This record gives sequence, structure tokens and C-alpha cells, in this order.
Amino acid sequence: QLQLVESGGGLVQPGGSLRLSCVASGFTLDEWHIGWFRQAPGKEREGVSCISNSAGTTNYPDSVKGRFTISRDNAKNTVYLQINNLQPEDTGVYYCAVSRRSWLYTRRCQPRTYEYWGQGTQVTVSS
Repeated sequence: QLQLVESGGGLVQPGGSLRLSCVASGFTLDEWHIGWFRQAPGKEREGVSCISNSAGTTNYPDSVKGRFTISRDNAKNTVYLQINNLQPEDTGVYYCAVSRRSWLYTRRCQPRTYEYWGQGTQVTVSS
């Protein structure tokens, strides 16, 4: 059974850092494009980082460029999201998701183009 489990969230002060992890089981990640998404209270889910399967090409929205870094370790079947200089607007539930659709569609990090999702991990940025 295909499963994604996120971890690493928590309460952090503004300016702090977190590294989120997403471990896959029941399948191997190397064939899949992977995305990280977040959903703030009362807002729609949005993509914050995506990475392609083979070449490892990454894509970020302008709102997080320079602060978010997505990486994958296929040997560990794990994808990471490093978040630096956290701000209160980064608060939300962070999800990882995977897709085998063409990178032409999934590279925009739009939630509707991703197929399987984890349950999410809460990130709260507050002083």
C-alpha cells in the first residue's frame, strides 16, 4: 500500500529553521515527481516546492525562493524540505505528495496535478 508520512513540524520562532521529512513506503520514490504543499487556516492549499523524478529539477514559487529547499534521497525513499528564516505567514499544515504525470504539468506545483498525499505535519511560527 502506497503511503507517505511527513514529520519534522513544530512550533518555531520567527527567523528559525525546520527540516521536514516525508518517508515513502509501499513504493519507490525515484520514479515519482514530488511536491511539498502547505495549507494555512482558511486558505487554499498551495505548492511551495517541487522536484522532478530523474533529473532532480526543482521549482519554487517566488514567495519562498531563497528560503525553501527541496531535496530527495532515493536510497532512503525520503524527500526533505529545508525551511529557513521562517515567518508567521509560513504557518500551516505541510503535506508531501507524489505524481507520475508529466513534469510539464507537475512542475508548477499545483495540488491538482499530484496524485497521492500524506497526512501532513503542522508548522507554527510564532514568538
